Amino acid sequence: LILLFFLSFNYIKRQNHARELVRDLNLAQWDTLVIMSGDGLLFEVINGLLERPDWWEAIRMPLAILPGGSGNALAASVHHYSGSSPVSSEELLVSCGFLLCKGLVSRMDLVSIHLSSGARVFSFLSLAWGFVADVDIESEKYRHVGAARFTVGTLVRLACLRVYRGRLSYLLPSLDNRIDQNGVQNTPLPASSLYSFPHENCSPISEHNSCHSNNSVKVTRRLANLSPSGPVDSLLPPLDHPVPNNWVVVPQEEFVLMLAMYQSHLAEDLFAAPDSTLDDGLIHLFYVKAGISRAALLRLFLAMEKGAHLTSNCPHLVHVKVRALRLEPQSPKGIITVDGEVVEYGPVQAEVHRGLLCIPCPSRFILNKD
Repeated sequence: LILLFFLSFNYIKRQNHARELVRDLNLAQWDTLVIMSGDGLLFEVINGLLERPDWWEAIRMPLAILPGGSGNALAASVHHYSGSSPVSSEELLVSCGFLLCKGLVSRMDLVSIHLSSGARVFSFLSLAWGFVADVDIESEKYRHVGAARFTVGTLVRLACLRVYRGRLSYLLPSLDNRIDQNGVQNTPLPASSLYSFPHENCSPISEHNSCHSNNSVKVTRRLANLSPSGPVDSLLPPLDHPVPNNWVVVPQEEFVLMLAMYQSHLAEDLFAAPDSTLDDGLIHLFYVKAGISRAALLRLFLAMEKGAHLTSNCPHLVHVKVRALRLEPQSPKGIITVDGEVVEYGPVQAEVHRGLLCIPCPSRFILNKD
């Protein structure tokens, strides 16, 4: 018998209601949390779980998504990771429901994001600034047309293309060793080093679930060094300090967009990071330099529907895989979004935490060793 806690958009009465609900929920009564909504509600649930005193156990409970919004990016990504052919709408809902019933769980990365106010949020999908963030938020007025709102919003924003000034910095995977104040090299450990799992990657959802069980999650002595409200960000300096010398500072300072992705899809029909996997421990950073024409930018997004934008040879598009990044906007006005939700405008930095979340997904990239 599998006990599911089912949370849908219709149940939520106000903003942050879901966040408060899961923060106080008695998780011992349930085996899996099931969210039926768009990506916004899932953002609240994940952050609510990581605000709990027992976050290290709470975040190991499998968290399933059933698409019920206009974007449904994570649902489309999970479907892709399962190795199935692309689908949308009702077929995507059926697929995610079927994956939930199969009862296999995979680990998935989360990204910790620091805002200029000092607040920290956790992200499962994306960090966006510029064109993508503008379209996402400004297209809210077209929500009545469903997923087509993004197409309408894209055309509207293309008609009045904006350029943003700012500084972008990032840490490459091969350069993520830090030197502490005592001169000792400190390499952050992956999630698997913080916890001991009966199975490396996947397992059935059951009382022996590798992601959530009183017996399966064994906290090591490193837990004593973790924050009571989520894992430590060992790669990020204070936001008001310069980035370390081993970070790359992008020479360009005028951008049309910056998009940091950690899943394959940005929406049901936007295959933004084709080579992304569930727990690769990477942030797929895209940015488009100023000077691109409206026609070229439109072609880029049309190619993204099939994941072909990376082979389009667009000279203004840059794609790099990183472990951490910092964005310092210099334009006085703009929009920054995390998982499609507006956050305060200003300097922001992010670090990926590998395999922190568990989701029902028999990933084609992760094999069940049983």
